[in-house]
Amino acid sequence: MSFAIPIQRLRETKTLMAFHHPKPAYPFHVLLVPKKAVPSLKELTLSDPAFLIDLYSTVQSLVDEFHLSAYRLIVNGGEYQDFPQLHFHLISPSPLAPPPEGDGLG
Repeated sequence: MSFAIPIQRLRETKTLMAFHHPKPAYPFHVLLVPKKAVPSLKELTLSDPAFLIDLYSTVQSLVDEFHLSAYRLIVNGGEYQDFPQLHFHLISPSPLAPPPEGDGLG
């Protein structure tokens, strides 16, 4: 994984990094990226469950830390994936605030 983009890491484990999206599309937009080169979810194998354990525990801790009352964890694939490295988006309309009506997160 290249570290060319300057980021502030919110979490880092042996298997992943979590950081604010450099060009957020939502008020709260964090990327969770495996350190191992994995092109997409389709290529992720179950032979190493450490990444999935880290992913879930990291998401849970970020939801708690930022008091996200509504959130989504999104993974894109195929033509919807803009970058050829598996990554997850943790999004929320706003940290520390309930979601507005009609925002599509319901």
